[in-house]
Amino acid sequence: MKIEDLIEHLAETESVELENVTIDAEELIMQIKQAMAMPMARQAAAIKARREAIKYAPPIKEYRGAIEEITLGATKADGGSRGKVVKLGGQKSLYRFEGGFANDPVVTFDVFDISMPTFAKALREEWSDYWDSPADWAKRAVKLGADLVTIHLISTDPRIKDTSPREAAKTVEEVLQAVKVPLVIGGSGNPEKDPKVFDAAAQAAEGEMCMIASANLDLDYKKVVDSALKYNHNVLSWTSMDINDQKTLNKLLLDDCKLPRNRMIQDPTTGALGYGIEYTYTLIERMKEGALKGDADLQFPISCGVTNAWAAREAWMNESKWGPREYRGPLWETVTALTVLMAGADIMMMLHPTAVKIVKEVIESQNGKLAGTDINFEDWLSL
Repeated sequence: MKIEDLIEHLAETESVELENVTIDAEELIMQIKQAMAMPMARQAAAIKARREAIKYAPPIKEYRGAIEEITLGATKADGGSRGKVVKLGGQKSLYRFEGGFANDPVVTFDVFDISMPTFAKALREEWSDYWDSPADWAKRAVKLGADLVTIHLISTDPRIKDTSPREAAKTVEEVLQAVKVPLVIGGSGNPEKDPKVFDAAAQAAEGEMCMIASANLDLDYKKVVDSALKYNHNVLSWTSMDINDQKTLNKLLLDDCKLPRNRMIQDPTTGALGYGIEYTYTLIERMKEGALKGDADLQFPISCGVTNAWAAREAWMNESKWGPREYRGPLWETVTALTVLMAGADIMMMLHPTAVKIVKEVIESQNGKLAGTDINFEDWLSL
């Protein structure tokens, strides 16, 4: 019994009966003063009042700013051919319980236009049968739950195959015909070639409201934006783990390149678990908080390259003392994804089906679409 319950009980007691008590004494005097009951009664009443007055309610905060809502994909009614659109951002609060979440985070599967022998074993086992056909790769990705598909045109790099922009555009057309989800179009990372590739790919996907990934400070970002606007697409603003660079590039794209605010997504770069994930988390958190506090240069959805997790040696190295690598890799990607998800990511680029499945279940549990199960602690608790 709690002390406050004891006080309340004694305050309401008119008599006290002792049981199984033996007293050896020549003389025993017991005296209970009625006056003592009054303070006890007042204290009990105060405790009872506090119990009734204290009710938990989550702290609701109002924010000056809001995240822009971006639409990826265009249906036939909007001039495209996608079967659905995906909306990013639109948040007006930092936390779900504050009521300002308009759209759920989404997952896009990475698809490549050439074989990837450098993939970790766990990834080769999942995707090697589809390396000869990006279209078939994309189809399987959609069957596994992709909200979008990202086609990486890495063969266009002069150091790899130097695929022409026209050939890259043909690949984009094949993927668009194979699936009906919105598309993200990625380049090879070559600053000279990417703007040309993006222009051809954007034209091939005209009107589909894809995301061109990416415009960055190391290439002709104005040309990338011009191609996106000409053919009706969105643009990914990518920087390397520097919030000031992100703000600078965002302003350049908005002010100098005249990119509409509802056409931009930002990517501050994702450091994997064990390779900078803490910095990534704080960076995304600062960007979200700054945006909601009113920083107009940061009020855009955030994309995260979760597949960077596979660059960590713990995800792929054949080291027996670390446990089976076929489990380590998916777990490494899962934890990286969940970390950026909790920080505020809006779209996550991923690779392994198991990791995607887990992350999508977490998202569904957050929005109430997936009910939790009752857990009996005795099943897992031991002394």
